[in-house]
Amino acid sequence: MTSALPQPIADYVAANARLDPEGMLAPFAPDAVVRDDGGEHRGHAALRRWIEDATLAARAVFTPDAHREENGQVIVDGVTYGDFKGSPLRFTMRFTLVDDAIRALEIG
Repeated sequence: MTSALPQPIADYVAANARLDPEGMLAPFAPDAVVRDDGGEHRGHAALRRWIEDATLAARAVFTPDAHREENGQVIVDGVTYGDFKGSPLRFTMRFTLVDDAIRALEIG
C-alpha cells in the first residue's frame, strides 16, 4: 500500500518495515514534531531518540491498510506489530506534509 501514499510517508513506512532509523528520520523536516503516547518530540535529535525508544526497542512495524486526506493532513490507518504488550495494535497516524517533508505526525 505504500506506493499509493505521498512519497515522504511511503519512505517513512518502508524504512519502518526495515527497522532502519536513518531511513525513518530522513523524510522529516529538521523542525518536525511528533506527538505520540502523550509525549511531544521536536527536531531531529528528539525524533531519533523517539525512533530508538518507541520503534526499535519494541521492533514495532506499522502496516498501513487505508489512507485519506482530511483538513490538510494525510490520515493513515493500520496495524502495528512488535515486541510489546498488546501487539498487534491499530493506530491512526496523522501526517502534515510541507515542501515534500513530514512537518508533523500525530499517532493515536
